[in-house]
Amino acid sequence: MRSVRVGWRWAARVVGGAIAGCLLVAAVVTGGLGAGPAVAEVSVLGLDVSGHQAGIDWAAVRSGGAQFAYVKASEGMGFVNPQFASQYNGSYQAGLIRGAYHFARPDISSGAAQATFFTAHGGGWSADGRTLPGAVDLEPAPRGAECYGLSPSAMVAWIADFAATYHGLTSRWPVIYTTSRWWAACTGGYGGFASQDPLWIAGATSPLPAGWGTYTAWQYAQGGTFPGDQDIFNGSRAMLRRFAARA
Repeated sequence: MRSVRVGWRWAARVVGGAIAGCLLVAAVVTGGLGAGPAVAEVSVLGLDVSGHQAGIDWAAVRSGGAQFAYVKASEGMGFVNPQFASQYNGSYQAGLIRGAYHFARPDISSGAAQATFFTAHGGGWSADGRTLPGAVDLEPAPRGAECYGLSPSAMVAWIADFAATYHGLTSRWPVIYTTSRWWAACTGGYGGFASQDPLWIAGATSPLPAGWGTYTAWQYAQGGTFPGDQDIFNGSRAMLRRFAARA
């Protein structure tokens, strides 16, 4: 989910890091989600997209088996996805449960400022059962130092600032999207967010970032059946609806 879609560091490690027993692994190993109907029947599949995916046929995405989507809304303090309205509303109108995400730039402003910007540009939440809590995308900096020049303690403080502000504005704790490697390097393996913030893990799922005993969503590939990145919700569709609806 980079702001510039190059240099994925984890895509090749996905299968090796998959949780044992996940029924999606069979499809990944054999080359695609179409490998077997049993997989599609038991897996709650989704996708995440950004402005790089224009003109999405959301009805086709829904008929292909997707049940949820995360859409990039914003980045830092100045960028708003020009495709956001069509993607966010289009996914909803096609019957998907949708949410928005913000690409964090801890190097340019406070967490509170970016949570406020995100919420003002599509990242809000409503208790309609069809809107997922907003997600904050925490991954290596597009350029320069991987951790945006912040120490682990400063990064933890930035994330806490974002999370508390988003919760205050929406009544939901934001989903944290990250990789285990980035989390260890840039937060020092901090485990204090797991009690409140759902985890959206990218790539290898073992080990999970410190504190989390499980994940809520898994981004297992950067391409596949659906536009953008490929995701799975860790639960049933009924659980996905409850996750979307509860404050």
